[in-house]
Amino acid sequence: MLAGCGGGGGGDGHHDGGHTPPPGGSLPDWSTGPADCLDGMAGEFPCSAVDLLGRVPLDTMGGNAGNDLWAWTDAVTGREYALMGMDNGTAFVDVTEPLAPVFLGRLPTRTVASTWRDIKVYQDHAYIVADGAGAHGMQIFDLTRLRGVTAPEIFNADGVYLQFSNAHNLAINEDTGFAYAVGSNSCGGGLHIIDIRTPNNPMFAGCHGPRYTHDTQCVTYQGPDAQFTGREICVSADENRFAINDVTLKSSPVTLASITYPGMVYAHQGWLSEDHRYFFLGDELDELNLGVPTRTHVFDLAELTAPQHLYAHEADTPATDHNLYVLGDRLFQANYSVGLRVLEFGDLAAGDIDEIAFFDTHPPNDARGFNGAWSVYPYLDSGTLLVSDTRGGLFILALR
Repeated sequence: MLAGCGGGGGGDGHHDGGHTPPPGGSLPDWSTGPADCLDGMAGEFPCSAVDLLGRVPLDTMGGNAGNDLWAWTDAVTGREYALMGMDNGTAFVDVTEPLAPVFLGRLPTRTVASTWRDIKVYQDHAYIVADGAGAHGMQIFDLTRLRGVTAPEIFNADGVYLQFSNAHNLAINEDTGFAYAVGSNSCGGGLHIIDIRTPNNPMFAGCHGPRYTHDTQCVTYQGPDAQFTGREICVSADENRFAINDVTLKSSPVTLASITYPGMVYAHQGWLSEDHRYFFLGDELDELNLGVPTRTHVFDLAELTAPQHLYAHEADTPATDHNLYVLGDRLFQANYSVGLRVLEFGDLAAGDIDEIAFFDTHPPNDARGFNGAWSVYPYLDSGTLLVSDTRGGLFILALR
C-alpha cells in the first residue's frame, strides 16, 4: 500500500513495495498566511500565480501527520468546510472566510492511528475509511452538526458500517447514491459496493473482485461511447493495470476492459475529463523506480471496451505524483514535494497540456518520495483551493 488515495490489502497486506510512511510532525515555523505570490514566493513557499490565503497546522488540528482531503458546502448556510484526514482522525475546518479559517474539531479514528485515511461526502454526510487500522470500518458523520459550533470539539461518529475492517479508499457516485470502498479486506480487495441512499443506514450491495483496486472513480456515464450512456461506470487504478468496469447491476458487475501501459510501475489514482472522453492517471512509483520526471498518463476512452494509452506527459519536476482532479479544462495535482500543480489542457490527442500555476507546500526540497502535498480539492463554489500536506497541514489557496 502506498501513501495515497487508493490501495491497501486484505488484513494488513500492504502493497507498498517497501515504502516507509512519511514522518509526522507539524512545522509551526512555516507561515500561516496570508501571503501573496510575489516574485515567485509566498512567504516561505515557492509559487506561481497562486496566493496563500491561510494554513492550519497539524498541531492546531490535533494530528501528527496529514493525509487525504475532501470538502463540504452547507446548502442551507452556504458555508464551506474542509474535511482533512490525519493519522488519528478527521479534522473539520470552516474555510468560508479563507483568510481566517476556523478549526471546529476532530472525529477521532475508530481504532488506532493510520497513515491512510480517506473521506467522501454524500447528502450532508461524511463517510470515512482507514487502512492499517484494524476493525475501523466506515465511519458516518452528519456534517450538519458543524452548524453553530463555536469552540473545537471532539466528535463521535453517527454510525459505522462494519462489512469490512480496513479500506484504503472510498469513491461515491453522488448521482446514484452508491459508495465503493476499495483496497479493503473484503471482495478480494476490489470494489465493495454500498447503498447509501439512506445516508445513515448503509447497506451492502455487491462486490467486484478479486482483483485488488487501489483507487476508482465511479460516474453515470455521459461520454462518447453511446452504448454505455446512462450506465454506472467505474474507472480504476488496480496497481498493475488500468481497468474500466460496468457496475450498473450491483449483483454482477462486469469488467469492460483492462490494460497495461508503457512505463507502468504502480497505477495509483486518476480522474476523468468532464466529457468522459479522457482519463488522467498518476503512477506513484515510476519517478522513483525509473528515474523519470513527474508523469501524468493520458488515456483515450472513446471506446470503453478498448481504451488507448496516448502518452505520458512529463513535467519539469522530479517529484513523485500523487492525487489529481479535473475541473473544466484544468488538472489540479498534489505532487508531494513540489506541492500543488495546475495544468491546463486543450486538444489532448495532440498533447496540448501545460502547467499554468503552482504552489510548493514543501519548501525543503523537490525530491522524489512521499513528503509534501497529499491531495487537493478544487470544487468549492468560491474558487478557494484546498491542499492537504503530510507535515504542513491544511493549505487554503487562491488561483489568480
